[in-house]
Amino acid sequence: MTEVAGNPRRWLFTLAIFAGSFLLFLVQPMVARMALPRLGGAPNVWNSAMLVYQALLLAGYAYAHAIGRFTLRRQGIIHLAVLALAGLTLPLALAPLSPPQTGWEVVWVPWLFLLTVGPAFFAVSAQAPLIQRWFAAHPHAGNPYPLYAASNLGSFAGLLAYPLLAEPLLPLGAQSWSWTLGYVAMLGLVAWAVFSRRDVAFEEATEKDAEAIGWQRKALWLLLPAVPSGLMLSTTTFLTTDIMAIPLLWVIPLGLYLLSYTIAFAAHRGPAQLFLFLAPLVLLVDGGLAIFAAGRADLLAAAASVMLLFVVATALHARLYDLRPGPARLSQFYLFMAAGGALGGVFTAIVAPVLFDWTWEHPLLILASAALIPLGAWRGLVRLITKNPQTTRVVLIVGLFLIFNAALLLYTRVQAETALTWADWAGLLVILFLAMLLAARRLSFVLACAALLLSLGGLTNLRASMEGERERSYFGIYSITQRGDGDKVLMHGTTIHGIQRSGADSREPTAYYGRSSGVGLALANAQSIVGPDARVGAVGLGVGTLACYRQPGQRWTFFEIDPTVLHFSQAGEFTFLQQCAPEARVLIGDARLRMEDLPPASFAILVIDAFSSDAIPLHLLTVEAMAIYERALAPGGLLLLHTSNRYVRLEPVVARLAEVRGLNAMVWQDEPVRRNDLYSSTWIALSPSRAPLDALSTTADWRLLVAPEGPVWTDDYASVLPYLVWENFL
Repeated sequence: MTEVAGNPRRWLFTLAIFAGSFLLFLVQPMVARMALPRLGGAPNVWNSAMLVYQALLLAGYAYAHAIGRFTLRRQGIIHLAVLALAGLTLPLALAPLSPPQTGWEVVWVPWLFLLTVGPAFFAVSAQAPLIQRWFAAHPHAGNPYPLYAASNLGSFAGLLAYPLLAEPLLPLGAQSWSWTLGYVAMLGLVAWAVFSRRDVAFEEATEKDAEAIGWQRKALWLLLPAVPSGLMLSTTTFLTTDIMAIPLLWVIPLGLYLLSYTIAFAAHRGPAQLFLFLAPLVLLVDGGLAIFAAGRADLLAAAASVMLLFVVATALHARLYDLRPGPARLSQFYLFMAAGGALGGVFTAIVAPVLFDWTWEHPLLILASAALIPLGAWRGLVRLITKNPQTTRVVLIVGLFLIFNAALLLYTRVQAETALTWADWAGLLVILFLAMLLAARRLSFVLACAALLLSLGGLTNLRASMEGERERSYFGIYSITQRGDGDKVLMHGTTIHGIQRSGADSREPTAYYGRSSGVGLALANAQSIVGPDARVGAVGLGVGTLACYRQPGQRWTFFEIDPTVLHFSQAGEFTFLQQCAPEARVLIGDARLRMEDLPPASFAILVIDAFSSDAIPLHLLTVEAMAIYERALAPGGLLLLHTSNRYVRLEPVVARLAEVRGLNAMVWQDEPVRRNDLYSSTWIALSPSRAPLDALSTTADWRLLVAPEGPVWTDDYASVLPYLVWENFL
């Protein structure tokens, strides 16, 4: 008893809580990677997964709070039993669910994740509050809340470990078994922690610290974690929809969100105080820049959005830490925190996609942040001008009017520019910094944020929403615009999904599918390559451009995962399909799954063009996927892959696939004559036999692929890190 009383063993409890959090956030991307062959790479898949994890975290915290009425010894026995029962579901494997019906992805995806990882995640998620409570039960323990910083540091480490270590080095099966071994080791640490508190009188150590908590404080316990949680998910959607759709970007907002808790809950308060000071300035500057540069695929907008999330989340979490109760209310405090995080996730992942046709949740959460972050020293800015209350009001009202109109004039002037001048950026920064004067009052600060968000792009997006120019589905945000020359354009985020000319040229293929493109050369010469009356399959409908390569006697089938995309052709927004291939079949759903249901040798030509923006569909470039394509090809058939990409070198990946599968392959990089509706593209042609490639090679100067690099991609193993084109990120 004496030895225990003099040694709180902080290191043991820190290690136990770190290990549990490390495992939690290592398993999140691992399970998402397992599901990739079924779900593809839509940003909402990740948001759905995050929502499940937040719900399980809330359930775990509720369980931790519920067993708090028992003695510490009994709590330990109960939790060890729960961990052991959850361990029976290991090693993790994807739940055997049937594919979702169209439109039910928003329910099916969370259900899949829940069945796959639910028991283990629930059991481990309870440890943050439990272990802190057990630690605090020691009479010499001191402040238990810094252990939560260790918890989030473990989460951050686990999240980084997956793309940097686990995914590049281990197949999914080995990842799952490694996680299982880590789970067993963590269970041992928890048992040791429970044993070390076997003689501590838990009730006497905590109940004396109990305090009454008012509803206003509890409301802040909900709101302060809810806004950063929602902002984390909205930043993910905002980045991948409006700036650049790169899967690696999905983990950055979550990583910074976790790191914000580490800083906010640290025992040393200096860094947290710095973030509290900077937050109002960063909110105005980066919020304005993010909206201003949205739609330009601009690295500045990406950096502004990420910095905004990190600084504001840290400030809000630091304010949450300042409102923490004594150790006796610890589990209740964390329960409210988890509920707030889940509320933010529900709003962003479920409510927003149903209510909004654009990422409106992002600016709304920025405004919510403006209403919650401490203004601190910034409140005294106007006193540098005047101390008179009446004059202060006039300054704030006039300042708000000037800032809104100056920002609107600047945005209107540069809206059509492809590159902004230094004077444009200087003017924008002057406007943003002047807006800090309005931080003298809470209401004027929120109004200043709203004025900037509206004037620097919000009004333009609001008009587009009111005029019905956009549609939002589970798989993305689409907008249709008409250029001055009459061309109609479908945008998926910031990437052109297809273009149709007006008038007599409405059947002419455009964008990446012009007549000099690899797919254009193959389809236009299909009769000489694969013979007459060919059966053609195309994965990815877009605006239906490829349909106008259809020749008499050919039978065409399109595969499209998003019914919204098909609606654009059926409603007459784009008429390629109606004009050129009205009898073509369009199969809705994941192409791999739908293709497996078709008879072998269904197509003489198969086109794979399902790259949404610059997102890499890993599940379409694996050995298993290639086997499905080969099965679908008729003898002497031709497979065409669209591999244009700014950020990843896909050619050596396909070269390795061709080598492993024994396929002949060649590539054509098309650089069409410069015009606004034809773009450069890279197409790779593959076939089990040489004959179709020999025939295709006469149409242009096709070349052999570069040498293969790295191990072959499979459903169990694939990593884009070795193939990133780092200079294009700058």
